[in-house]
Amino acid sequence: MTEEFLYYIWMFRLFDKDITTTSGESINILKSGERNTDSGPDFFNAKIKMGDTTWAGNVEIHINSSDWYKHNHQENNAFDNIILHVVYKNDAIIKRKNSEIIPTIELKEKFDKKLYYRYKSFMTNKYWIPCQKLIGNVDKFNLNSWLERLLIERLEHKAKTIESTLNLNKNNWEQTFYQYLARNFGFNTNTEPFELLAKSLPINYLAKHKNNQFQIESLLFGQAGMLENKFKDEYPNNLKKEYNFLKKKFSLKPVDGFLWKFLRLRPSNFPTIRISQFANLIYKSSGLFSKIIKINTLNEVYKLFDISTSGYWDTHYIFDKPSAKRKKSFGKNALNLIIINTIVPFLFVYGLEKDNDFYKEKALHLLNQVPGEKNSVIRKWQELGSKTSTAYCTQSLLELKNNYCDVKNCLNCQIGNILLRGI
Repeated sequence: MTEEFLYYIWMFRLFDKDITTTSGESINILKSGERNTDSGPDFFNAKIKMGDTTWAGNVEIHINSSDWYKHNHQENNAFDNIILHVVYKNDAIIKRKNSEIIPTIELKEKFDKKLYYRYKSFMTNKYWIPCQKLIGNVDKFNLNSWLERLLIERLEHKAKTIESTLNLNKNNWEQTFYQYLARNFGFNTNTEPFELLAKSLPINYLAKHKNNQFQIESLLFGQAGMLENKFKDEYPNNLKKEYNFLKKKFSLKPVDGFLWKFLRLRPSNFPTIRISQFANLIYKSSGLFSKIIKINTLNEVYKLFDISTSGYWDTHYIFDKPSAKRKKSFGKNALNLIIINTIVPFLFVYGLEKDNDFYKEKALHLLNQVPGEKNSVIRKWQELGSKTSTAYCTQSLLELKNNYCDVKNCLNCQIGNILLRGI
């Protein structure tokens, strides 16, 4: 038995309606209360009726009633106003500080054992998701309504981190968007050094040179710590010369060049290529975030991010190492990931901050237009019959897998609820 399961059957009142207290008194649960995930009683603001008296207050739940003393609740004033002690097994009489006995109900023989066996199966099986053998039984309406809720939940999670950074940046949307955009230009492998680069080089410094792509590149490559070596080619030497001048002008300190990872990356995803593309984006689109909030269609985003490297990189992937000539534009798949992980969350947060649903709806609309990601998790969902054609679908499924299935949070999952209760 687990306390989480007891919370669940208490919250949804999945026990005998004619239950009595351990002292034999009739009890009517009028309101289960609100789940408390912090310290203190497990449920706040419950309401019960015992005999002719209605009580309002808090409820504490334990596997054994003696756990009250194991947890030293008798020493904690936060438990003084407990109106009911809910336990699986009543093995001790629990009293308040004034020696009054706290009313207790024992659930041990008062709920459907099949419910617990299904729950235990979910908790102990080794399937990719706990309900893997049963999820096909959930009707599409309930499944889709839960996935829609999960998408909002995922965006709300992302919103919290963005809002925290926005606060640190004194509500500077352009700087905050620039930092997150840079981070996501690292595409997992180089997210950290890209983020450090953006933090070390504020967007307003780049804005002072917005009409000169070469100077933007010199600032970015220099701050990335990639211009510390001696070079044979003219291009990196010119970048280095320009950077040394700008470095003094802005009192800059570059990040450590060794942080950048090239190993096991496709050459088109090398940080040198991504930095040059990033420079091209900044050169073409000053005040980028102000442009982002004005877009209405996916094609407008694609047009805004129609970027490529500067000419040197047509024949290079690394400084001083020539390669076959190839124009290195920003790929559609890469851009779709930027839309999913940067543009959509920022539109959503902007809508939250401005209390304007227009931007939140725009974010959701974009997700419905962008093709779904292709990764091992999404492929597995496809095998289970899930719709994965758009990012609207895949983002919901990633949230479900990460925050419910992987941590076996079935009791708080609408799908798990339906399957556990056999609805």
